Amino acid sequence: MLLNGDCPESLKKEEGAAEPPRENGLDEADPGDETSGQEVIVIQDTGFSVKILAPGIEPFSLQVSPQEMVQEIHQVLMDREDTCHRTCFSLHLDGNVLDHFSELRSVEGLQEGSVLRVVEEPYTVREARIHVRHVRDLLKSLDPSDAFNGVDCNSLSFLSVFTDGDLGDSGKRKKGLEMDPIDCTPPEYILPGSRERPLCPLQPQNRDWKPLQCLKVLTMSGWNPPPGNRKMHGDLMYLFVITAEDRQVSITASTRGFYLNQSTAYHFNPKPASPRFLSHSLVELLNQISPAFRKNFAVLQKKRVQRHPFERIATPFQVYSWTAPQAEHAMDCVRAEDAYTSRLGYEEHIPGQTRDWNEELQTTRELPRKNLPERLLRERAIFKVHSDFTAAATRGAMAVIDGNVMAINPSEETKMQMFIWNNIFFSLGFDVRDHYKDFGGDVAAYVAPTNDLNGVRTYNAVDVEGLYTLGTVVVDYRGYRVTAQSIIPGILERDQEQSVIYGSIDFGKTVVSHPRYLELLERTSRPLKILRHRVLNDRDEEVELCSSVECKGIIGNDGRHYILDLLRTFPPDLNFLPVPGEELPEECARAGFPRAHRHKLCCLRQELVDAFVEHRYLLFMKLAALQLMQQKASQLETPSSLENGGPSSLESKSEDPPGPEAGSEEEGSSASGLAKVKELAETIAADDGTADPRSREVIRNACKAVGSISSTAFDIRFNPDIFSPGVRFPESCQDEVRDQKQLLKDAAAFLLSCQIPGLVKDCMEHAVLPMDGATLAEVMRQRGINMRYLGKVLELVLRSPARHQLDHVYKIGIGELITRSAKHIFKTYLQGVELSGLSAAISHFLNCFLSSYPNPVAHLPADELVSKKRNKRRKNRPPGAADNTAWAVVTPQELWKDICQEAKNYFDFHLECETVDQAVETYGLQKITLLREISLKTGIQVLLKEYSFDSRHKPAFTEEDVLNIFPVVKHVNPKASDAFHFFQSGQAKVQQGFLKEGCELINEALNLFNNVYGAMHVETCACLRLLARLHYIMGDYAEALSNQQKAVLMSERVMGIEHPNTIQEYMHLALYCFASSQLSTALSLLYRARYLMLLVFGEDHPEMALLDNNIGLVLHGVMEYDLSLRFLENALAVSTKYHGPKALKVALSHHLVARVYESKAEFRSALQHEKEGYTIYKTQLGEDHEKTKESSEYLKCLTQQAVALQRTMNEIYRNGSSANIPPLKFTAPSMASVLEQLNVINGILFIPLSQKDLENLKAEVARRHQLQEASRNKDRAEEPMATEPAPAGAPEDLGSQPPAAKDPSPSVQG
Repeated sequence: MLLNGDCPESLKKEEGAAEPPRENGLDEADPGDETSGQEVIVIQDTGFSVKILAPGIEPFSLQVSPQEMVQEIHQVLMDREDTCHRTCFSLHLDGNVLDHFSELRSVEGLQEGSVLRVVEEPYTVREARIHVRHVRDLLKSLDPSDAFNGVDCNSLSFLSVFTDGDLGDSGKRKKGLEMDPIDCTPPEYILPGSRERPLCPLQPQNRDWKPLQCLKVLTMSGWNPPPGNRKMHGDLMYLFVITAEDRQVSITASTRGFYLNQSTAYHFNPKPASPRFLSHSLVELLNQISPAFRKNFAVLQKKRVQRHPFERIATPFQVYSWTAPQAEHAMDCVRAEDAYTSRLGYEEHIPGQTRDWNEELQTTRELPRKNLPERLLRERAIFKVHSDFTAAATRGAMAVIDGNVMAINPSEETKMQMFIWNNIFFSLGFDVRDHYKDFGGDVAAYVAPTNDLNGVRTYNAVDVEGLYTLGTVVVDYRGYRVTAQSIIPGILERDQEQSVIYGSIDFGKTVVSHPRYLELLERTSRPLKILRHRVLNDRDEEVELCSSVECKGIIGNDGRHYILDLLRTFPPDLNFLPVPGEELPEECARAGFPRAHRHKLCCLRQELVDAFVEHRYLLFMKLAALQLMQQKASQLETPSSLENGGPSSLESKSEDPPGPEAGSEEEGSSASGLAKVKELAETIAADDGTADPRSREVIRNACKAVGSISSTAFDIRFNPDIFSPGVRFPESCQDEVRDQKQLLKDAAAFLLSCQIPGLVKDCMEHAVLPMDGATLAEVMRQRGINMRYLGKVLELVLRSPARHQLDHVYKIGIGELITRSAKHIFKTYLQGVELSGLSAAISHFLNCFLSSYPNPVAHLPADELVSKKRNKRRKNRPPGAADNTAWAVVTPQELWKDICQEAKNYFDFHLECETVDQAVETYGLQKITLLREISLKTGIQVLLKEYSFDSRHKPAFTEEDVLNIFPVVKHVNPKASDAFHFFQSGQAKVQQGFLKEGCELINEALNLFNNVYGAMHVETCACLRLLARLHYIMGDYAEALSNQQKAVLMSERVMGIEHPNTIQEYMHLALYCFASSQLSTALSLLYRARYLMLLVFGEDHPEMALLDNNIGLVLHGVMEYDLSLRFLENALAVSTKYHGPKALKVALSHHLVARVYESKAEFRSALQHEKEGYTIYKTQLGEDHEKTKESSEYLKCLTQQAVALQRTMNEIYRNGSSANIPPLKFTAPSMASVLEQLNVINGILFIPLSQKDLENLKAEVARRHQLQEASRNKDRAEEPMATEPAPAGAPEDLGSQPPAAKDPSPSVQG
């Protein structure tokens, strides 16, 4: 429980000296800063319990909390097994009805022990509909078809298949350690060295999915709606039911409940049947007329309630599955109804049907944010509206492309059409009216929406009061790109020319500005590093702007200031923008830049701009420190420096001295030099005249050298209009423009000379471990490297001296390059396909792309040939479709030629393959992995079955194998800022070794994340994983298990069942299971992780070594020695390849193998491996290191055992069978020793320390922590998801560092 009054130091500003102005927005004030130290806010009130009296069941008590609403009790009752069939009721306290929307604390007389009575209410049509919908949901509650079909934010989870239900209880049920030997042997395809990569195990059949049939049919009757006279008798609607016993009945829903009537399918007779079985709930009625329903419904609800809540809760954004089993299409009245109404999830609750998205998005932004509860409320509202808007926009975009929405300009050709549906504006990614003529036409029009979305993300993150952006979602579906935007009030009635009062609608010919916009944008200019600048308009007048010219300002009819068209928020990328007469720096020229790209909208990523500024800041500090040392100006210690060491105005993102790079050259002197620079810079920025002119000179020179726009403080900004075609600058600004051009060239060079080599170095040191295309892209983007540099990254990998240690990155990169090129081709390929030919076209494309069959033939739909002539005249053809059958003649040879061509043109990389089989051969790829990557990128869903990719006699895919095509959606991800700060402080505390405090902070973060995001979110998942790890280290295995189980479920649900993150979560869970003595569960989890890894990448990956060590150790623990060796020896081979034969990881691997040989009594092999390990320890760590000593002890022990064994054997040979032999002692490993080794390889260390050591360490760690803060903060800002502390090398490597580097007490390594 945290009160703001005593919030952790890391979050609270020191009160005291006034803060100097912050420079360059490297540390913009976070919203958490306004809270004063006195204000105390209690986040949670304590809960109490109430008694619930419902008709027909025993009274029960329910735990509630004062800030819950009454309707949350309704939800709980609708979910409980014994009350789930009621929806239309009210709650009474002492005879008074409770209002649905009031908070419990505002209800008079409600306290501990109060009795709430459930009273059945009369139905209305709306209530009857909600009731039927709810009953249908209960009947379908275990049916996964919604998850496979990607609707209603359902997604898949398979954890329960491998853990047999909930882990918490199963530990008590399972018989401790007596293992059945059968549990251990994995299927053949999981064993090391297997070439087989089956697809079916990806989605194992869950026992609960064979749904218990309660009813055959439940649907709306064709007699709806009731005629007038029946309405006046209280009939609301009619249902038609066929029970499991094949009895057909008609049911009337009336205001008093449900009863049987006498209608049949063809004869209307609304009179009640006899008996009519009037019941308030449909379930009670069906219970009476169908014994099968009664029995199965009860079992179904029992099962439903037993499932983990995380398997059922909806995710905030839809996750699609790229494979699905063959499913029967069942009759479903609610689904049918939803398909034809534009229900967007909430119409039942909102009067007036469609939602005014723009108003909702903007009012949530205007909510107050002065203190924590207000901010939580605001962030929750923003997040909720965004996720609803994304769902609505996705649905609308699909309707637009599928042809279900009428255009607002139907007379124009299809490319030009625009649509409005449900208060959302849709436009297609084509170059309408030659708007992007100078920028690359349709290609530019295709990338502009994503650039614009990035702009919206950025401005939303800066969150300036009074500046509004549009809700924006970009949807790629069936080869088209659709932009969905919320609508500015009044924009449709006016002409665009009149309404734009800031910016330009023609790329810089006519430009206007507006003082209020300048003031608002000025506030964003520091965090976004945008320079306020002047441009000339067509009348040669100077106009001042604080954004790129295309950024338009429009004041809506609601009086709000909107900005739109943010596609050039960031500066242009000169490597891909050849400008006549401009030379790029030598690093760029060497790499073959500038290269003409397909469009001129290439810009640098925000992460790159931030990294570049950070880099310049360190340079600035070094230069100034150097000059100061030359001056030897010791008299500079001015009294005006800040007493409390608050963040300086110059400071970059961190609030500690700059990163180790700056301090490392001449440690002693330059560290003090830097401190002086910092003081000096603060003094000058504060401008109180105390600094002497010589030191001002120092700062001025340093500023000039790094390209700062101010001469008294470090401040780097970019002018986004430089090199923009059509923009002209006034004469007076020529110097500034020249400097800006230089800055852009430097930034382009920085990307090539620092960021890309940095990425390759990180991969080589295994600081980052990409496992598939998405994680590689993520790692590149965190460093600000755009995907168009992928070819350059791969070239650098090829040229790297330790090329084989980067094998995995190279493979992933090539796979990504091939599938991205194929995606570009697929996009245009699909645009020519009519709806009736989609599955044929997609299966034909996949055959050409992946199948070894030399000449696949496309099956044209039969009516295609007939309708061809008519087609030419049809207005509503899909946009851009020229010849609807061109796709059918594509051949594998052509497609692969195009892919290689595309790779050359787009990524500047030469692929050496002409067919898929050559690609697989040359680059060691897997076809199944390529299928996964292309499906995820394009939204294809294929049938779950084994594909014979390599058959030369028949194509791998048929039309029936393509089940669906989903949209690929890009949207804004609103953040929970306070929760994130708590999370970071918690991480920092843990890294300093304060586990308890860290744990409390992270628990608090978890509460806040739940508060803002709801139960399911990627960041919550990260939070749970860290909590589990902390509990594990502190010895609370049960708590670790329960948190990690949630993390796995959440990762499966929000990231995907085979996402690399999910694989890691499975590994962590297996470790905690083993520690809790659930051995067979631990093994099946590890086998699942290994299977997923084989599917996603293959065997040859550094992470596979860790996984196989884990599996090998567990198998060793259950005495499956031969099997254990297969895994451990594979791990040894992989470690040797990726870490080099001399690495400490390899020594550890040798030791693990030796232990198994010892258990098998094969001492010669054991000795051989342990000697290898000993040699590595000796050369790496020296004779006296504890590891080396341990190893030599173990060698002695092995030798003794070997000698003893030899003696015994000799004895036998000498005396024959009569020999008197002492029984041999073979050591079966103890569970504790296995667990100890598991902890070591998974990077969990328990270091025993005395109190004195602890004190010394804390001081030492604090010092190091400060040094690292600068670089760590930089990574943090770029990488919100890297939630475990940055890996400090493998744990065994800690031995090689001075003892100070070890974290105090138990430590956590990422």
